[in-house]
Amino acid sequence: MRIIVESGATKTAWKAVSADGSITETLTEGLSPTCLDAEYISGIVRKAVPALNPEGKRVEQIVFYGAGLVSEESSAPVRSCLEMWCPFAQVEFHSDILAAARALFGDGSGVVAIMGTGSNSCLYENGKVVKNIRPGGYVLGDEGSGVALGRAFLADLVKGLLPESIETEFIAQTGLDYSAIVRKVYKEKAASAFMASLAPFVMSHIDEPYIRSMVRDCLEAFVKRALSRYAGFASNKAAAQKVGVVGSFGCACEDMLREIGRQYGLEFVAFLKSPIDNLVRYHCNYGV
Repeated sequence: MRIIVESGATKTAWKAVSADGSITETLTEGLSPTCLDAEYISGIVRKAVPALNPEGKRVEQIVFYGAGLVSEESSAPVRSCLEMWCPFAQVEFHSDILAAARALFGDGSGVVAIMGTGSNSCLYENGKVVKNIRPGGYVLGDEGSGVALGRAFLADLVKGLLPESIETEFIAQTGLDYSAIVRKVYKEKAASAFMASLAPFVMSHIDEPYIRSMVRDCLEAFVKRALSRYAGFASNKAAAQKVGVVGSFGCACEDMLREIGRQYGLEFVAFLKSPIDNLVRYHCNYGV
């Protein structure tokens, strides 16, 4: 049996592939580097492995993809728990950007865009990540993400720039006034998650010209500051014009991204809400 894991900040997708090709799956909480205490990890793994492998088959390999879980130090707590439950398994860790790249392009080439709560990107050539323009995080970057859109919305809200009808509806729905917003952004934990949680409200008003322009600016900043720049680093210029997207926010903006891409000489060729199914196919097809 082989287990493929794709972990984000809020949820982790687990799939197990048996020798006969049958697949079992489960979904658990995310394994974020910010909360990797042993008890928390053990509780997640204790739920996941029996759900995937109720018959207790021998697990030969576990491939774990996740943000911030690529160094020996950061992955050690997860590794020890996995090895406790699957003592014969070879366990390997890879980044979330490699997960997105393999899910989108296999061992081929293209530009990879992660557009979810946060954002990231890379140039992927012949099965290898060859260039990564640093995302910068929610303070210095993360253009083209849910958190960037939520941040832009709040910035206009506190300055009194939003259309009055949208501001009134937002306050009525959330009960958030200026002091509450400042507290959530600057004093409470998980400010990025709070800002990203506003993206669905913003997107629900996409037909409002002011909001549509805000969303477009958010997306174009990502295209301009990251995706369009990879052509300068590519050995295959044609591959650097092909962009694949992973993430629910990017998928929600597919039409607008295709339109913006044409202006920058980019073709958006694939959109995936989650990479896990394609990762399973990748590992089964390539035997990696």
